[in-house]
Amino acid sequence: MNNAVLVAWQPRMLSLLRFMSGLLLLQHGCLKLLDFPANHPPAVVFGNLMWFGGLIELVCGVLLAVGLFTRPAAFLASGFTAVAYFMVHFSRGIYPILNGGELAALYSFVFLFLVFAGPGPLSVDAKRGAE
Repeated sequence: MNNAVLVAWQPRMLSLLRFMSGLLLLQHGCLKLLDFPANHPPAVVFGNLMWFGGLIELVCGVLLAVGLFTRPAAFLASGFTAVAYFMVHFSRGIYPILNGGELAALYSFVFLFLVFAGPGPLSVDAKRGAE
């Protein structure tokens, strides 16, 4: 494939990465706080650590999906997912593939990348000139 074509599409692919990672984070918050798309009562108790985690996932997921306040939302999400990795998964072993933490680790680095790369052109931030 022509390198010029790939370079031309890079900003749109950044927007797509931000949008999809935001939606994927959002689903974790929806499951914890809104019991969606599951069909059972949420196991999260208002005000506990898991509830606050769900709130961060919900709010940051929405902000990242639409590309609003992208850099601060990505920074918070990156830190949150890193903490989640070390609090939940790392105690089960050092290897993410064995301790079940590969998704949390990947989220953390994707969101850290978005802190530096920004939202991309297809975002609310870009429309309001705050990219």
